[in-house]
Amino acid sequence: WARRGANQTHADLSPCLAPPTRIQVLEVLAADADHTAPVSVLLDVTGCEASQLSQHLAVLRRAGVVTSTRSGNAVEYRLAEPLVAELLVVARAFLLSNLAGASDQLEAARRLPALPGASARAVLDATTASSPSA
Repeated sequence: WARRGANQTHADLSPCLAPPTRIQVLEVLAADADHTAPVSVLLDVTGCEASQLSQHLAVLRRAGVVTSTRSGNAVEYRLAEPLVAELLVVARAFLLSNLAGASDQLEAARRLPALPGASARAVLDATTASSPSA
């Protein structure tokens, strides 16, 4: 029963992380040393309307992925756990590995902003170096 609960939690989290805008928000937070960013920065980076971004952030908050603090009119978001940043690095490495045969998409993925913690490019290089087609 406990395993079903963990699996259900994971199943509930996955769709929360699916939209590109949410990934973009999480990458901005992960790139900051304190894993924080004000809404104004998130609006600039995503190019979303405030109402759209608010909906995305609400989903991330409900899922426990981010937290927020308000100071006057300013709202700042933070990754709820540093592990979220690590999850993004692993996901990026997985993406790069899967795109190894698609040179256009792979080059576009390699131009994504760097994520802290580990080098997805190093993971990809190690993967392609050890594969039989390399």
